[in-house]
Amino acid sequence: MKKINVITLGCSKNTVDSEHLMAQLAAAGYTLSFDSDRTDAKVVVINTCGFIGDAKQESIETILDAVAAKEAGLIEKLFVIGCLSERYADELREEIPEVDDYFGVKDWADIAATLGAEYKAENQTERVLTTPKHYAYLKISEGCNWLCGYCAIPLIRGKHESVPMEQVLEEARKLAARGVKEIMVIAQDTTYYGIDLYGRRRLADLLTELCRIEGIEWIRLHYAYPAAFPEDVIEVMAREPKICKYLDIPFQHISDNMLSAMKRRHTKAEAMELIARLRERIPDIALRTTLLVGYPGETAEDIAELEQFVRDVRFERLGVFPYSEEEGTYSAENLKDDVPEEEKQRRADRIMLIQEQIALENNLSRVGRTMRVVVDSRQGDYYVARSEYDSPEVDQEILIPVELRQLRRGHFYDVRITDAEGYDLYGEVIAPARKK
Repeated sequence: MKKINVITLGCSKNTVDSEHLMAQLAAAGYTLSFDSDRTDAKVVVINTCGFIGDAKQESIETILDAVAAKEAGLIEKLFVIGCLSERYADELREEIPEVDDYFGVKDWADIAATLGAEYKAENQTERVLTTPKHYAYLKISEGCNWLCGYCAIPLIRGKHESVPMEQVLEEARKLAARGVKEIMVIAQDTTYYGIDLYGRRRLADLLTELCRIEGIEWIRLHYAYPAAFPEDVIEVMAREPKICKYLDIPFQHISDNMLSAMKRRHTKAEAMELIARLRERIPDIALRTTLLVGYPGETAEDIAELEQFVRDVRFERLGVFPYSEEEGTYSAENLKDDVPEEEKQRRADRIMLIQEQIALENNLSRVGRTMRVVVDSRQGDYYVARSEYDSPEVDQEILIPVELRQLRRGHFYDVRITDAEGYDLYGEVIAPARKK
């Protein structure tokens, strides 16, 4: 019973939550494994996602698989935590009573106590990393205040709460001391950071301090809400060489009709002006966005405008999601889900077809260039690497033939791009890369 297998589903914010919990359990003497199907751990903790339909289904299926393992005598205790159990604890207890207990997204002390450990505040900046040793996610706030029409996050995670800057920096220093070289700064909205604690947005200040930490070579910014985007964040991104020329900024839609219906708090003109400002101030920036199609009331004109937006802006990275009605949200309570599922998927597929061509053209333009990359892994005949324009797990990769040179995981190299496909680049190493 001193071995625990922690299974994490969903987003990188869940990954950080699991890593913090695992550190508390490790301090209490537990042996931890994560996402393992080869462990002999008799206790399983599943950190669930409850954001959209597909994620909820995956969480339920994972719970049921663990229940089957429990009934077969392979495990003895099963606990479920995270977003799904925050929203549906009562229903889950009734439908899947075989789980020993359910906990929400902030019940860390209760979870630890149930597992026989004491939650210690002095360990709150400790982590058991489940990512490769050279990169980690750094969560700087919890919750969200924007209340977009389709989004259940405020219902699950509550209002925006910033992590104090001293705590964030202490955690980052500890990560750097363990060999982490790349940090992905994450939150539901990173640009809102600090307003609740300091009376103003302080993401730029935080990024500046993170750049001063010895050992950190890349800092990457995720999930930046486009409305009222802070000018000082653009300035620090343009100024600081450690900050990757990369920004994950989910626009969701572009027609003013849909932006208003989605309660996105900005207009098409404001979005276009922000994109122009980012590309002017930070040349060669890679913009990543996500789009939502099939929202209630979306017309053929709206989707045509969105498709033209994709053609005009030519995002370096883009993902599309069909709308999924989430109970309790504004759209679920007030709007009719009037776009058939098949049509939602057709709209998503059309946009991705446009993006595939753009991605290929963007990649072909990089052939012959030399890029600084970090090696993440080796797979078959290739080392798998990334440039500053790509985040792990969600973006494209640079493949380097194994026979050309022996490379080390987590190390940086200068690579000349030799070939390109739609979502992958190929390259050869020139030399170990110099630090920025």
